[in-house]
Parts: sequence; C-alpha cells; structure tokens
Amino acid sequence: MIRAVLFDLDNTLLTNPTETFVPAYLWALSTYLAPLVPPEQLVAELLRCVRVMLANTDPTRTLKEVFWAALLPALPVSEAELMPLVDRFYAEAYGRLRVYTRPRPDAPRAVRAAFRAGCDVVIATNPLYPATAILQRLAWAGVPAEEYPYALVTSYEIMHAGKPRPEYFCEIVDRLRRRPEECLMVGDDLAQDMVARAVGLRTYWITDGLAAVPAQVEADAWGTLAEFADWAEAGGLEQL
Repeated sequence: MIRAVLFDLDNTLLTNPTETFVPAYLWALSTYLAPLVPPEQLVAELLRCVRVMLANTDPTRTLKEVFWAALLPALPVSEAELMPLVDRFYAEAYGRLRVYTRPRPDAPRAVRAAFRAGCDVVIATNPLYPATAILQRLAWAGVPAEEYPYALVTSYEIMHAGKPRPEYFCEIVDRLRRRPEECLMVGDDLAQDMVARAVGLRTYWITDGLAAVPAQVEADAWGTLAEFADWAEAGGLEQL
C-alpha cells in the first residue's frame, strides 16, 4: 500500500518547457544582476555551478552550500554585495516568468486525491532552485503550499543530491521515515523520475503531450495526469 506520493513539479503539475523557461530565467537573472556582474559571465558561471552542484557526493553539504562555494570565488563581487540583489530578484522579478508556464487543470485534483488517500505528499522537484522559486511555481500550478500541507518540498537549501541520483530519492524516503516500497514517484521524465525504481520506489509515469506510449516502459503504471487523478480517486493508491 502506498503511504507517500512524490510529485514532480515541472511538466507534471505545471506545464513548464525547459527549452523556453530556462533561457528566460537566465536572461532575467543575469539582467537583474548586471550592475554587479557582466551577464555573459554570470550565465556561464551559473551553468557551470549547477553541474558542480548536481555532481555533489558529499552527504554533509547541501546543494546550496555546494553551489555558492563554487560560484562566489568566480565572480567579481562579494557575497555581501550580491546576495541582497539575488533575494530581491526572487521577490520582485521571478514572478514575471509565470508567462512561460501554464497550469494543468488536473493538478489540484491529483494532489487532493493523494491527500484524501491519507498519504504523505511531497513535491519532489529537482532541487536546483531556492525554496522561494519552487513555492512560486507551486502557486502558478494552482497547488500552493499555503493550501496544501506538504510533508516536504525539495529545494537546494535542504537537499544533498539532485535527480537522477539515487541519493535524492533515498533522502526523501529517509526524511519521511517510510520504506521505499511505500512511496510512489509521479513524474513525466523517464530518466529523471522513473529511475526511482532503482532504489525500490513505485513509479507512475505522466504521459501528457505524448503521441504514443512506448511498448516497453520502465514504470509501474502510466497515464495522463487526469488518468492518474481518476485512478487515485478510485482507490488505486491503496491497491498498488
């Protein structure tokens, strides 16, 4: 029986194409910080430091610690000068990126179904961003943390590994104090989300936007987000 449901966020609960959102985000952030750091330099260093962050294997260091330890020495500005402007960007400018996303009408129903089944509900997004960015995207998706008592929202402040590393999924399971087989990972990305099977989690692949589903799928179940919501409302979480 499933006791915890882990929802991916981007392109699972919220339509958010990486190929449009990430360039827009990098442009917005680098432009906002341009008084302190040349935009071209900042973008190059951000991309490098994300790779460093995702390669982290030290379980004692959060991804935030790894990211800033790699980034700050490469910039021509002090932490004391930079961080207030970064915080202001997320408070004032990040919300403008909402136009690159689109809510999925079935997201609230899917999340509510997991709660009604008595499950712990986790937002298991790749923790590349600070919590404020993830919480804003949850609001854009129509499932804000103010209205839904999530057991955990993964962000770079608290996580020590990212997708698709097995340690990411293990850390969530440990935080929930559940067994892997009691947890269901729900996501759209076979390479980033369904790999949770490797450490014993059950998996549900979200297929919205696909013309056809492959004959062989490395997932326990699959369907659109609407089909997941129907399945969960009909007692699927108790039966898996």
